[in-house]
Amino acid sequence: MDKPIGVMDSGVGGLTVVRELNRQLPKEEIVYFGDTLRCPYGSRSPEEVKDYTWEMTKFLQNLHVKMLVIACNTATAFVLEEIKTELDIPVVGVIHPGARSAIKVTKNNRVGVIGTEGTINSGAYFDALKNINPDIVVESVACPLFVPMVENGSLSGLETEKTIRSSLSGFSNFDMDTLILGCTHYPLLREAIQQVVGPEVQLICSGIETAREVSTVLHHSSLLFTGEREPAHRLFTSGRPALFARMAKQWLDVPFQIEPAVLSQSMVTHVHGD
Repeated sequence: MDKPIGVMDSGVGGLTVVRELNRQLPKEEIVYFGDTLRCPYGSRSPEEVKDYTWEMTKFLQNLHVKMLVIACNTATAFVLEEIKTELDIPVVGVIHPGARSAIKVTKNNRVGVIGTEGTINSGAYFDALKNINPDIVVESVACPLFVPMVENGSLSGLETEKTIRSSLSGFSNFDMDTLILGCTHYPLLREAIQQVVGPEVQLICSGIETAREVSTVLHHSSLLFTGEREPAHRLFTSGRPALFARMAKQWLDVPFQIEPAVLSQSMVTHVHGD
């Protein structure tokens, strides 16, 4: 089907999912919205997260997407099921794909989870892991400082490592062999996180598993694009366009052109790949 896949996130983090979608589904066009103006979502109330996620959902619906990917873990935790019920197109979140991947990887059944305060407090990963394997031992730690670091482009350096080490100190007495990066911003800090936890801990980035699920759903729903084309991806942000474009170019390696668009009385910026 010649319609785009819609992807939404609280900021630039969902670009990690877009990258995987591009790799696994190179013919598909993607429309992305990152709500960088109101990022982070993790410290917001469930009601705010639901309202903002529905705003982005309606924005993407107006662009006639054939499928919706909620790339924000916090939004997935609070509103995925509600949106799935209301929409007549397939909707996929990032929590269950990440949990399934962790179950496949762990050898000692001890899995760590890091995420925003909202995601961790929701217990969504704990429930997803336990529903798959009740014997899994789960330790969850909120890392509220990670998203602002990523949104500001602070992906490495001594201060970044210091913040990560301090944030992950809650795992000091937990012998995990697998760590779920329970926020799509966190893979942008993957190298620094790996240095802190050590090479023996497997890091799970939900973007890979989410892209696989999207591919499966599109195939079974007969929604895959089967023609020949160079896809034109469209990226929207509600925040600083220059920083968003720089992060997107760094992560997706494509050029960008910026245009204005409007979302709920506020100015957002439309960025699309040439």
